Amino acid sequence: MLQRPLGVHDRPVAERQTWSKMAEEMLDEEKRLEKRKHLIKAATKGYYTDLLATRKFAGKTWIAPKVMIRADKALYFPNMYGTALTGAKVHTTDLCQGKVSIIAVLCTRMSEIQTANFVKEAHELHQNNPMYQFIQINLQENLLRSLLVSLFTSGIKKSVPESLWPTYLVSNQNMDYIRDDLGMTNRHIGYVYLVDEQCRVRWAGCADPRPEESAALSVCASVLLKRHETPKKA
Repeated sequence: MLQRPLGVHDRPVAERQTWSKMAEEMLDEEKRLEKRKHLIKAATKGYYTDLLATRKFAGKTWIAPKVMIRADKALYFPNMYGTALTGAKVHTTDLCQGKVSIIAVLCTRMSEIQTANFVKEAHELHQNNPMYQFIQINLQENLLRSLLVSLFTSGIKKSVPESLWPTYLVSNQNMDYIRDDLGMTNRHIGYVYLVDEQCRVRWAGCADPRPEESAALSVCASVLLKRHETPKKA
């Protein structure tokens, strides 16, 4: 069972990191130590570690909660950016504000199938609600894979309904420093997040869904959408 709220403590901002911001962080001793810790962890965890873990329980490392994370305990979904299938440059923070979002992060064919199975029930139920949206992030941190995916976006368009093109992002964003925050411990499996109108992660699931997990996502999304209609009760 998921033991902690996922996300980051700081409210996300819709911007890519600038050189001045990077220089500022390099001079920050605490942040430099944190980055070194992440680099050491990444260096000691090889590609095949994730691959071997995928063979066990299809890479599933935790079970999704049956209920939503409380608003006062929830953390923020970090800003992710990419190119939508429409060709526009998009930030998740801009997309998520003011709407209830189901976000699927996928990077392999297996993760694509996993996330599709996870969200099927909830998406079919809520797709006509104007306050709901389904965001897919095709995350390719490897430069070569990212290049290949970008070259074959026309093929992706054929498999994605045109109505979802504005919220289907192809991204090469480096996730090393926020991977643990989002519980993304395996690069080969899919992850699904339910994000409220204030960009807070209220529920999350990973890998192949159990029937009760898909049902929980659908119910939690319904609750959020109803609360969104009456903000004072959220």
